[in-house]
Amino acid sequence: MSAPADNGVGTGVRAPKRARIAERTLRTDRWWLQPLLTVLGLSAFIIYATVRSFVRTAYWVPDYHYLTPFYSPCLSTSCVEGSSHFGHWFGDLPGFIPLGFVVLPFLLGFRLTCYYYRKAYYRSVWFSPPACAVAEPHAKYTGETRLPLIIQNVHRYFFYVALIVSLVNTYDAITAFHGKTGGFGFGLGNIILLGNVILLWAYTLSCHSCRHVTGGRLKHFSQHPVRYWIWTKVSKLNTRHMTLAWTTLGTLVLTDFYVMLVASGAISDLRFVN
Repeated sequence: MSAPADNGVGTGVRAPKRARIAERTLRTDRWWLQPLLTVLGLSAFIIYATVRSFVRTAYWVPDYHYLTPFYSPCLSTSCVEGSSHFGHWFGDLPGFIPLGFVVLPFLLGFRLTCYYYRKAYYRSVWFSPPACAVAEPHAKYTGETRLPLIIQNVHRYFFYVALIVSLVNTYDAITAFHGKTGGFGFGLGNIILLGNVILLWAYTLSCHSCRHVTGGRLKHFSQHPVRYWIWTKVSKLNTRHMTLAWTTLGTLVLTDFYVMLVASGAISDLRFVN
C-alpha cells in the first residue's frame, strides 16, 4: 500500500508517494561493504598523495632522470637540479606549497568532478544513497544546482587540462630513458613510468567528456566518419572508466613509491641497458 504524500521534500525510499518502510533497509546482505571499501581506498590514496606532495624529498633520480608524477612539472627554483624539464617559472616556494602546485589543483578537480568518482563518493561518503533499497539520511536533494556541487559542471574544462598534463607525463616518461653514463638507458623504472602514462592516457580518454567532445554533439555520423570512428573507440574505452579510475590511482602510488625508493637509495633500479 502506498503512503499518503508528505508535505516535506523527501528522497530515495522516503520520497512522497513511496511505500512507507520504517526500517532503514530490508536488505540482509552486506550492502555496506562496497561503500566502506570505497571510502578506505579513496582515503588511503588521499593521505599518501598529500604526504608525498609536501615532503619534497626523494622525487627525482638524477642518474636515470626518473621524476615522480606528483612533482611534475616542477617549475620552481626550489626543485632539485635537473628535475625542472620545462625551466623555472617561479622562485623559491614556501614549504606549505607543493612543488607540483601548478597542475595538482586541476588534476584534483578532474578526479573530483569525474562521473565515476561522483558516483563513488556520493554513495559512499554522502550516502546519497549508499546502496539500492537503503534509505539515505538527507531530507532533501538539490542536485548539482547549488554550491558546492554546481562546480561539477566544469568537468569538461578540467578534462582539457588533464590532456595537457598527460602530454607532460609522456615527456617525463620518454626523458627517463636515460643511462647512468649518458645516452640511452632502460630499467625497471622505465617500465613502471611508461605503464603509468599509458593507463593515465586510457583513463583520461575514457572520460565521458572526451566521448561527448569527439562525437556527442554530432547529428549525422555519416557526414563525419573520422569523428564517428574516434567516438566509437572512446565509447568502448568508456565502458572501462571505473576500472581505469581505480587502476590509475594504484599506478600513481606505485610509480611514486618506486621513484622514492630509488631516489632515497633504499633500492637500486633494475637496469637492462646502461
